Amino acid sequence: MREENDQAVLTVEEVFTLAAEALERAGADSHNAEAVARTVQAAERDGCASHGLFRVPGYAAALKSGKINGAARVKISKPEGSVLKVDGDGGFAPPVHEAIAEPLADLAKRQGIALGALTNLAHFSALWRETELLAAHGCAAFACVSYMPMVAPAGGKERLLGTNPISFAWPRPDGVPMTFDQATASRAMGDVQIAAREGESLPLGVGIDADGKDTTDPNEVVKGAILPFGGYKGSAVSIMVELLAGPLLGETLSFEAAESDNKDGGPPLGGEFILAFAPEKTRVNQTRAGFGGKDGASQTHADHSERLFARLLAMEGVRLPGDGRRSRRPKVATNGVRIPKPLYDKIISG
Repeated sequence: MREENDQAVLTVEEVFTLAAEALERAGADSHNAEAVARTVQAAERDGCASHGLFRVPGYAAALKSGKINGAARVKISKPEGSVLKVDGDGGFAPPVHEAIAEPLADLAKRQGIALGALTNLAHFSALWRETELLAAHGCAAFACVSYMPMVAPAGGKERLLGTNPISFAWPRPDGVPMTFDQATASRAMGDVQIAAREGESLPLGVGIDADGKDTTDPNEVVKGAILPFGGYKGSAVSIMVELLAGPLLGETLSFEAAESDNKDGGPPLGGEFILAFAPEKTRVNQTRAGFGGKDGASQTHADHSERLFARLLAMEGVRLPGDGRRSRRPKVATNGVRIPKPLYDKIISG
């Protein structure tokens, strides 16, 4: 690590070491600490500061309070039809994602589609990693997770819904999936908190203050509520996430997670909904003219989807979801990961 203009500058490798060692000091064993550190490292590598080292103090607080089991071991039940039930043993989500990627993909390839019903785990990180892990096994994947109340539903002025992100990944022949990961809120709370830390303003429409009034001050949004993206449309998607990651799995809704949380600043325990699709099982081969090739020529799902991607990329100014993240990697590798020195000191002192 080196210091530069009141910032700590680290290599991507140093990010992993810093995160892993901090989590072990807080009470995690190496298995759990290193899995979380890989997720933190991937976020910083891709320039996603709100899900990188910024999250480590919250992880550490949850370990110290005893809310999170730092020695958790994933419990995977025998599949019931297309459902794979997974108990996170009260631990962090990243070790669960790494443990289930292969068995969930294998189940999808046998059945065509597989549901990962994840319970009793704490999700506090970027959501794209689990869908990309499944894409690496040749599956398309969708995931969603709820959180604690941060968002006012459309028409409301009080927090009720989580930021409730959704993620989707589609495998591609070159091994680099098309991926998106987005909050159903106008902004992720981590981005709002970083804007407050940096003294930046938010665009009008991102959130409201404690009195329900529009504000561009991120400090006031933290006290009030974030708004859903797209008004009632984002609110409806967020409600869907609440139901899929909560009642469908026998897990908590966002407001229930808040009611039972110990307020240590770390993530609550809850559920995650993941669907994996095996295109070779779900697709009906098409051979008719105009369906992606010469008359009578069959094509794979990969051939077919690449037609869409090619059309998109042929348009000036268009990029595929996830490409922005990946395009930042060379700059991060050259210039290093930069975080405020007080954050570095907080992680070190733990």
